[in-house]
Amino acid sequence: GVEAVLLDVGENHVELMAPLGPDTPVGKFLAKRGPGLHHVAYQVSNIEAELGRLRDAGVQLIDEVPRAGLLDSRVAFLQLDSTGGVLTEIVQPAEGVH
Repeated sequence: GVEAVLLDVGENHVELMAPLGPDTPVGKFLAKRGPGLHHVAYQVSNIEAELGRLRDAGVQLIDEVPRAGLLDSRVAFLQLDSTGGVLTEIVQPAEGVH
């Protein structure tokens, strides 16, 4: 669990997160790595198709199927070994949200 706020920066967004406790995924991340960049995210229009394309390209997935994200989006994360050590999120926004 996290507390999050989404800031619009031009056509992009910056999400600020704070863990709800030390045993949450973000809390553990901060304890291990300290404050700073947690992950980058890329918007897609069809998350299932994109996950299939990434899987076919040999990218290791943390999430084999999309899960619920911020503002009713659908999200999936990629393994650090496949992304040069940067936690990467694929996001399909909810209908009508950009």
